[in-house]
Amino acid sequence: ESVVTVRGENAVRRRIRTGANSDTEVVLSWYGATDVGLRREVNQDSYVCIPPMFAVADGMGGHAAGEIASEAVVRRLAELGGRDCVSHADFEAALDDAIEDIELNVGETDLGTGTTVTGLILGSDIDEPSWTVFNIGDSRVYQLYKGAFSQLTVDHSVVQHLIDTGQITAQEAETHPHSNVITRAVGLGEDPVADYSRLALIPGQRLLICSDGLSKELTDVGIQHYLEEATTAREAADNLVAA
Repeated sequence: ESVVTVRGENAVRRRIRTGANSDTEVVLSWYGATDVGLRREVNQDSYVCIPPMFAVADGMGGHAAGEIASEAVVRRLAELGGRDCVSHADFEAALDDAIEDIELNVGETDLGTGTTVTGLILGSDIDEPSWTVFNIGDSRVYQLYKGAFSQLTVDHSVVQHLIDTGQITAQEAETHPHSNVITRAVGLGEDPVADYSRLALIPGQRLLICSDGLSKELTDVGIQHYLEEATTAREAADNLVAA
């Protein structure tokens, strides 16, 4: 057996099956925070933090439709919380249920209603504990480990496509007129298609899941600074929102 420890408030111990005859005990701490900000009347971001499921959804649509979409997704993902194992099929079934909820609760004029969804699922990969990283849209997952800061997801957006094809630079993308246009979402009359990747669970790593309400306001250097300076997950989240 081994013990993986991340210190802080909201700590939870979770035993993960890592083979036929052994378990790994994982100790996590986490904190979630969101704020409507100073420009809009409705907060269209929602989140869930119920192990093994951690996710952020950023809604889009007229009036409160985006809020309905993001809340529907996190509500369905929250139903997966508390399970020992969440598969890709479980995750995708939850999204399908969320789409039905969205269609039942938005008005006929809200045809552009949808939401991003991005996050992490705690699990095991063969003999080691690991994360599944998932993403639909332009919300993001970042990792800070031993001073190295990296983005683990790739945005599904028009400007990311333009960057990938060499038509614009990352700096030009920040002020591009289509910077808010995404190419994948949950809703919008299309089947949700997620990207998945595996990430090792290692002692001392810090992971951040956020909407573009954070990543478009702070640079990567700024986000890294607040993650490094904070001693707890709550302090990191509160300081990032304040910044």
